[in-house]
Amino acid sequence: MTSALILENLCKSFGSGADAVQVLDHVALDLPQGQSLALTGDSGSGKSTLLHICAGLEPFDRGKVVLAGHDITQNDDAAGAALRRDTIGLVFQQFNLIPSLTVAANLAFQARLAGRHDPDFTTELARRLGIAQLMSRYPEQLSGGQQQRVAIGRCLAARPRLVLADEPTGNLDEATGDAVLDLMMELAAQAGTALLLVTHSTRLAQRCDSRVHLRAGKLQVPA
Repeated sequence: MTSALILENLCKSFGSGADAVQVLDHVALDLPQGQSLALTGDSGSGKSTLLHICAGLEPFDRGKVVLAGHDITQNDDAAGAALRRDTIGLVFQQFNLIPSLTVAANLAFQARLAGRHDPDFTTELARRLGIAQLMSRYPEQLSGGQQQRVAIGRCLAARPRLVLADEPTGNLDEATGDAVLDLMMELAAQAGTALLLVTHSTRLAQRCDSRVHLRAGKLQVPA
């Protein structure tokens, strides 16, 4: 089975010398295309750092990150940006919506950049995310939960090969969060997209195909 994401002996430290703190210690994983993987761990364990490294947004000390067959350590900034645009969908805790664009334009933004904009698909996403009535509004006119659903819709509208999601339902109530995760997993399965989900929720993690737990810089498979 083709791998969407491979990590080999990934190491990352903050600080230097005696004050250095190693947050990732020879981390390795292989996430096949079309599979979902939940990443859990205590606050401050390095989960978000790992996700940022996978997206090519943060440097690491040594090891290898391979996205859809491309070793990102071989990329310059332009190649890295192109790979993110064409391959990865990001849902981080900061919504990063574009303030000057409406909800409709924000939803279409990433898909247009990737050359995969499908108005009918985007409309259906908005309906299923419960934001169809908000399409003409701007981000400042939305609640935190509404902005989160727009951010998720923007990611999915581009039909990426790999979705990196950092607590994607953290600003949603449980029922809405469950519905949004259902949609993410359904669309990922339909499109053969891989999903790496960072979550504090054991209940949500158990819904993924597999789980790993980050502790003391190492990935462990929960019993």
